Amino acid sequence: MKRILVIDDEEWLREMVRQALQQKGYEVIEAEDGVAGVEKARRELPDLVLCDVNMEKMDGYLTLSALRQEPSAAAVPFILMTGSADNAGMRQGMELGADDYLPKPFTLDALYAAVETRLKKAQVVRQEAEKKLTDLRNSISLMLPHELRTPLNGILAYGEILATGAESLPASEIAEMGQTIHDSGKQLERLIENFLIFAQIELLGTDAQKIGALRLNQTDSPARLIEERARKQARAANRLEDLGLNLADLPMPISEEYLAKIVDELVQNAFKFSERGSAVRVALSDGPNGVALSVADRGRGFSTEHITRIGAYMQFDRKMQEQQGLGLGLVIAKRLAELHGGTLTIQSERGTATTVTLKLPKVVAT
Repeated sequence: MKRILVIDDEEWLREMVRQALQQKGYEVIEAEDGVAGVEKARRELPDLVLCDVNMEKMDGYLTLSALRQEPSAAAVPFILMTGSADNAGMRQGMELGADDYLPKPFTLDALYAAVETRLKKAQVVRQEAEKKLTDLRNSISLMLPHELRTPLNGILAYGEILATGAESLPASEIAEMGQTIHDSGKQLERLIENFLIFAQIELLGTDAQKIGALRLNQTDSPARLIEERARKQARAANRLEDLGLNLADLPMPISEEYLAKIVDELVQNAFKFSERGSAVRVALSDGPNGVALSVADRGRGFSTEHITRIGAYMQFDRKMQEQQGLGLGLVIAKRLAELHGGTLTIQSERGTATTVTLKLPKVVAT
């Protein structure tokens, strides 16, 4: 049974709406003003909210704004009821996140139509989320075994040689095999880490409450973290002299953990797909629409087709480049950007250069 919260300071209207909706099989919760409505929405988690615009204690716009900032109720469909549905008021409501308007006075047919339409749309969103989870499971079952076997085969093969014939091998060969085992182990570690992170953020993306909580995190002074992670990747590639940094220390609305992951993936890709001696530039800058982190290289670049096909478990020109791994780095960075209300874009010229830019909203001062 779907649960609907009706917020209105006129008791007779709440009673009329309650009786009408109960006749259609809905469970109805009532609140006499916006303050009580926000509390009941937080506690009861309704499937839809019907809210009057003109109320004394807290009007419909403030109620809507409060609920959209409440992680547990941020995604609940919200219909504003008003006797003055002018363009300015409707625009204000839509900008705050209203899903629909129900002009007063309304007929029961109009009430039923508005409620059923919004509930059906919410169901479609849930079905799409479930489809994404199904696609994720299918992708994992098809691709993960092969990807994990690649480094594992190296570990097992060299481990067996060392276990059965180490006494007959020169020290240099033993050291070389040990290094190969270590490198394969690190590769396997990264594969598992990326797989777990990707699965985590895909599941997180289906939960409005968790997304709301996620967006409350921020990194106040990201410049040092970005520099540390970029230098770590440069050292790993043995290309510290190729790294250039231009970092304005601007607060970013993302946790240190996820920011570090994005920097690692973008900078590692920049070194992986560019030649030694060519520059990799990392910059953090302020802009009119938010803060931007960019990573630019002078490598082989992506084609337009490749850029538009960024997706999970896909690597670009894998056979030609002989790169192993799930190919999740850019996808993880892109999904993290989206979950934090931002974007990740790629500008690239085939065989010349690539710039990947993460843009996030500015941190709102409190």
